[in-house]
Amino acid sequence: MAVSVDNVYQTVLAIANKEQRGYITPQEFNLFANQAQNEIFEQYFYDLNQFHRIPGNNTITSDRRDIVEEKISLFKVNPSAPNASAGADGYVSLNNLSSIHKLESVCVCYKNQPSSASHGYSSSGSSDIYVVAEELNSASELKKRMSARLTSPTYKRPVFVRSGGSYGSINVQPVLELGVDKVKVDYIRKPTPPNWTYVVINQNALFNPDLDAGWRDFELHGSEEKNLVAKILALAGVAIKDVALAQIGAGKEVSYIQQEKA
Repeated sequence: MAVSVDNVYQTVLAIANKEQRGYITPQEFNLFANQAQNEIFEQYFYDLNQFHRIPGNNTITSDRRDIVEEKISLFKVNPSAPNASAGADGYVSLNNLSSIHKLESVCVCYKNQPSSASHGYSSSGSSDIYVVAEELNSASELKKRMSARLTSPTYKRPVFVRSGGSYGSINVQPVLELGVDKVKVDYIRKPTPPNWTYVVINQNALFNPDLDAGWRDFELHGSEEKNLVAKILALAGVAIKDVALAQIGAGKEVSYIQQEKA
């Protein structure tokens, strides 16, 4: 369940004791909200790395690694159809995946290699057989692989490397045939910025949950509401030069972190 952007805004205003909304305007709140959401989202990956280094437990509801993975799963994209375009010389464009944050896997379907069926998986009951490509660390490693007969990539053991260290494109080997072979990319997307939309009545901004106006709730897990409030309070306190408000937000944030990682 997503976190209501209106609930967070009203809570922030109540704690800040600024009922007239003169100090934390909707425009300011939206900026703080997006920053807070991004910070919490990015922290998931550091927390997951940390929790993998310490013993977990066998419960589903209280294992810290499971909790973080559940929060990240809200942003995982596992398409049932091809979502990337094969280009010349093995390069695959990812420009249409503008929301990509972290690449998880690349699966390729070589249409002219039916023998790969025993080494791949079928996509949603279709006749297409996809093979998971191995990711290499660098273009130099790819060259080394291709220079040796035993390690050279094959249709049953494709590889890929990120081009230029970005998600603009990847280099897949063996080369994909343009317009024939297919590529599916599994990835973790970026959260969409929240947006508290409003109408002005009697010089007061009133919440207007109209999709046409661009209203969007937070996309984080419902348990993150308190963390969002704390982060936004800290950011708002800095912006309006209210040291007490910034300390309240920072103090709550530290308290929540200690509780979650105790």
